[in-house]
Amino acid sequence: MSRFTYADAVRQAIAEEMERDESVFMIGEDVGEPGGVFGVTKGLWEQFGPDRLWDTPISEEAIVGAAVGAALVGGRPIAEIMFGDFVTLAMDMIVNQAAKIHYMTGGRLSAPMVVRMVTGTAGSTAAQHSQSLESWFVHVPGLKVVAPSTPEDAKGLLRSAIRDPDPVIYFEHKQLYGGRGGPAGDVVQVEPIPFGVGRVHREGEHVTIVSYLKTLHHALAAAEALAEEGISCEVWDPRTLVPFDHAGLRRSLTKTGRLLVAHEAVTRGGFGAEIAAWAAEECHDVLTAPITRVGARNAPVPYAPELESHVIPDADRIADAVRKLVG
Repeated sequence: MSRFTYADAVRQAIAEEMERDESVFMIGEDVGEPGGVFGVTKGLWEQFGPDRLWDTPISEEAIVGAAVGAALVGGRPIAEIMFGDFVTLAMDMIVNQAAKIHYMTGGRLSAPMVVRMVTGTAGSTAAQHSQSLESWFVHVPGLKVVAPSTPEDAKGLLRSAIRDPDPVIYFEHKQLYGGRGGPAGDVVQVEPIPFGVGRVHREGEHVTIVSYLKTLHHALAAAEALAEEGISCEVWDPRTLVPFDHAGLRRSLTKTGRLLVAHEAVTRGGFGAEIAAWAAEECHDVLTAPITRVGARNAPVPYAPELESHVIPDADRIADAVRKLVG
């Protein structure tokens, strides 16, 4: 029996939304007949053809620029950045155009588009293909930022992103594409998931671990190991970084009184800093211990596996940090 994977989820969401709305199309490098560098769009070319899947030259600025233009005249583009690291080449189009057009036209125009970005390390993909840059986009007013951690969430949130009237930055972690979940079968029905609603993956009493994407699974592994030591961890996934489910996080912190934030991005200036700052300002009345952050060390991601594992946080580092926080 086949199992529903994260890659299946993304592919199915795109296909279902393209069937539902003729204005939806994909644009990017190798998204058409080749099926994408990670195979995520495989089969869509045969189903929708070149009018709906646009293969482009190697130019991220052109990909996102064309998507912005199409969105302004009635299209709903899904632009793929093959490796999120290369979004640096399209930052003007995202930050100065897509994010601001609604505000600068007094609401007369909007850019309903999705920029799918493959993020994180795939294991020895080195410094220029392994970065986690979500905090850059969280900082920009006008953008929504999505970071699904499971196949079901990947599908439901992408369907919502494609329908959204605003530009959405949608992160997909390389190492999650083969991640499996949900019932057996070729197609899993998942309704659009509203933005701004977090998810509790594991109930707990002593500490809330906030995490997303691949690191969420390290957090769950850490929680499993800590349970054997009598430490009960609640693992909470925001699912969307913008908008953020502040009420959901506060409910969890009211129960546990302790907060640890873990992500693959560099700790310094990472999104965990924003979560920690908000919790310190708005949840100080329920917190019983200092807030802890676990992220990548302040270095480019090395190629050598031994060095990469030293830089990127894993379940052991999360568990050690929880022990110190609780102890």
